[in-house]
Amino acid sequence: MGRIRRIKHSLGGMITRLKNINGNPRDISLGMALGVFVGTTPFFPFHTSIALVLAIFLGGSRIAAAAGVWISNPITLPFFYVTTYKIGAFFLGTTKPVSFSTQSFSELIHMGLDLTQAMILGGIILGSVLSVVAYFLTFRIVVALKNRRATESL
Repeated sequence: MGRIRRIKHSLGGMITRLKNINGNPRDISLGMALGVFVGTTPFFPFHTSIALVLAIFLGGSRIAAAAGVWISNPITLPFFYVTTYKIGAFFLGTTKPVSFSTQSFSELIHMGLDLTQAMILGGIILGSVLSVVAYFLTFRIVVALKNRRATESL
């Protein structure tokens, strides 16, 4: 139970920080979209680093990018592993059965190139869809929060 409390506490802190991010709604939304995109890939131990580098180079909010990768967390990670594999396997025509009891990307690499390719392709496809949704949803939320703050300060 302690692990779930820590996750809730971490997510609560990130949400609070997101509410307090100052900046352009486009930059914040781009950062969130980048984080969500990276969070769906099988590169679990490197999600935050990859998202931060992308945010720096593409002009997105680094805080939002770091928060966005939390779409993939210890609770949702098994779902993403299975879903990205199934999507990628469908597009690659792979039918190889796999076990998702692994914990890291390096363990997945050892399971075979077919699995790795399927998960990367599936992650890119799923991440593309979810990042577009995250961008527009975040944009609407940030604009609404900024408008509410502006109204409250009058």
